[in-house]
Amino acid sequence: MEKTENTLTAIKKLFYKMNFSDLRIDIIEAVKGTERDYTSGNLKKAILLLSIPMVLEMLMESVFAIVDIYFVSKINSNAVAVVGITESMLTIIYSLAWGLSTATSAIVSRRIGEKNIEGASNAAFQAIITGFTISLFIAIPGFIFAPELLKLMGLSAIIAAEYSGYTAIMLGANVIIMLLFVMNAVFRSAGDASVSMKVLWIANIINIILDPCLIFGWGPFPELGIEGAAIATTSGRAFAVLLQFYILFRGNKRVKLKHSELKPDFIVIKEIIKLSLGTVGQNIIATSSWIGLVRIVSTFGSEVVAGYTIAIRIIIFSLLPSLGISNAASTLVGQNLGAKKPDRAEKSVWITAKANALLMAVLGFVFIIFPEFWVSLLTADVEVISRGGEALRIISYGFIAYGPGMVLIHSINGAGDTNTPTKINIFCYWLLEIPLAYILAMILNLGEQGVFWAIVIAEAAMTLTAAIIFNKGKWKERTV
Repeated sequence: MEKTENTLTAIKKLFYKMNFSDLRIDIIEAVKGTERDYTSGNLKKAILLLSIPMVLEMLMESVFAIVDIYFVSKINSNAVAVVGITESMLTIIYSLAWGLSTATSAIVSRRIGEKNIEGASNAAFQAIITGFTISLFIAIPGFIFAPELLKLMGLSAIIAAEYSGYTAIMLGANVIIMLLFVMNAVFRSAGDASVSMKVLWIANIINIILDPCLIFGWGPFPELGIEGAAIATTSGRAFAVLLQFYILFRGNKRVKLKHSELKPDFIVIKEIIKLSLGTVGQNIIATSSWIGLVRIVSTFGSEVVAGYTIAIRIIIFSLLPSLGISNAASTLVGQNLGAKKPDRAEKSVWITAKANALLMAVLGFVFIIFPEFWVSLLTADVEVISRGGEALRIISYGFIAYGPGMVLIHSINGAGDTNTPTKINIFCYWLLEIPLAYILAMILNLGEQGVFWAIVIAEAAMTLTAAIIFNKGKWKERTV
């Protein structure tokens, strides 16, 4: 008996060792990059290879603002306020860039699945043209009227005049942000997700090095103050964009651009804009719903608002890995639909949804058990910690539902149907979440807790609605 138990123990150890060894190999392959065909082979492995670099990419994108605020906070509170307000203005650009990148992913991944490399390359170039053109309409007025925009956002004329250089540079250089998003979408949707990850690594390293040098004038660098932060961030992103162009023209990745074939294709541009509008609409609907919720929460005092704001920031940051996994599902849907394998596309979504549900369940459990600890990392105010912890704990109950819901929404977008998720957002956020928050908080006297529970219910409703629509399978018939 003892000998048998020892044998079983040895087998288990060997099994676990082999699994971890395989996982280590897969992680290395995902980070280094792979030329795999994601329309065939093991789906779970495909999801892992795509998800790892996409998750790391999402985390890298969030580092820019964190680094800027960290170093700028050494100047004074006015400088921090300008960075925060400018970042809120940039959310409009991020929404446009995200919409454009989603449309780009849907078309490029479809062409890759069809083994139409020329079509994928053409779509990539048309997306770049579109992003560049759109960004100019923001860059010119943003650069010229930066002081006026800061005053419009509530800053005094003196502060706006002194620190507007940061805002002018960030808005004026939004073309770099747009191109970075679009070209990373090209690489992701083509299956070259490690490229998107690596260029953001490089961009962040440059930003981290240049930020203190240009802000404080370290070594041979001039002391530029808050404007140095903008130059550092823009320089990092600009280098990443140049590297992206080099890879597209000179690299050996799936999508390649050739000078002789670069010309506007207005049919493709029209399709890109059409698909983009749906995703931009989704972002606007979601963002405006948060504004509505803040308005209700504000009736319960500034400590509640502060705690709620911190809790939401923690939640948004924790959702980044989940967003990366959802992007992997979107790529698999597009490529497999292009390869005329709708069943494989559907299977990939459900596998990814289960993985995301597990990830979000673990995160939710951690936040539910220790909510005040995470809030205390961002504030020392006891009352704010208490209120923020309450918000984080309650909203985290909905994580296990929100995980698969995010995958389903991104997958429908990835199939080229951006209208359906927009309608789902309107229903769940505007017609359900905001009215329900008001009823629970104000009419049923649940206070701010009513708002938090409304978020949980709305997220669960979004997942259920998306699952019902996804199961109908009309997304499989979408052509782009």
